Amino acid sequence: MSDSKTPSEFDVSLVIPVYNEEESIALLCEKIHESMQKLKCSYEAILVDDGSTDRTWALLQELSQRYPNLHLISFRANFGQTAAMSAGIEHATGDVIITLDADLQNDPSDIPMLLEKMAEGFDVVSGWRKYRKDPFISRKLPSILANALISKITGVALHDYGCTLKAYRREVIQDVRLYGEMHRFIPALASWVGGKVTEVAVNHHARQFGTSKYGISRTFRVVLDLLTVKFLLSYSRGPMQIFGRLAGWFALFGLGMLGFIVFGHLSFLAFGTAFASELVKRPFWVITSFMLIFFSVQFICMGLLAEIMIRTWHESQNKKIYVIRETLKSPTGAV
Repeated sequence: MSDSKTPSEFDVSLVIPVYNEEESIALLCEKIHESMQKLKCSYEAILVDDGSTDRTWALLQELSQRYPNLHLISFRANFGQTAAMSAGIEHATGDVIITLDADLQNDPSDIPMLLEKMAEGFDVVSGWRKYRKDPFISRKLPSILANALISKITGVALHDYGCTLKAYRREVIQDVRLYGEMHRFIPALASWVGGKVTEVAVNHHARQFGTSKYGISRTFRVVLDLLTVKFLLSYSRGPMQIFGRLAGWFALFGLGMLGFIVFGHLSFLAFGTAFASELVKRPFWVITSFMLIFFSVQFICMGLLAEIMIRTWHESQNKKIYVIRETLKSPTGAV
């Protein structure tokens, strides 16, 4: 897929999840306006307030009178970043959809660079926080390990899946349904439908306002969503393949355990050792180990089936993963 447009010819939709960002939101809107004015392309900035409990929504309403092209969406509750991202994408009208954070750690001045790269014919341009301004042990190291794991499992090698600053062509993202913490895996899902993915190094600023909304507790949820993505990428068109492989593994486990017990019995006959006797008479520790393995794999399989079922439930009834309380757009003539 290619596109001969120059960056200034794109219609752009900016999608920005917002949660308790009253200190940074005015500066964010100012920087977005400055960046897009220089680019001189038509755009809209969709800011999705994910149930903020501070003055964020009130400030956004004021800013909509000052800046043009703002499209504001307010959730009734805090549904999470993925839900906010999904709502923004579904309401976007541009040829290109660009996502970024509201805390100013992403730099709106990098938007033209993403569009220039997209003009080369790419469908997804992912930001890479090459010189990330975060603590190494608590943020950078887990990120390095997580990105290596995600790249290996999905087959789409990126340095920084966690960077929100990304650009997507509408045609490769409009049908992607997001659940859980799936927004970070959009490049892999876009690649699955034939999108060309690349990355560029972008600026990353130290946090100036508020506190991080992310913690180490999210890691386990991200890993579970990664299992779901792998299932969708590799087995959604033939789920029996994965269950057939699991059955083969269990057969090998069973044969191995049987051989271990037979070997123990022969050892008992030959040497009469106490260990072999205990192994034959009370192999409870062997059985317990394999039962735990069986239960863990069973729960994973049940989780994958549940993921498919919940997607069927949502999509067959057009259920949303969020509830909108209010929407607002900048009036014509706002400057």
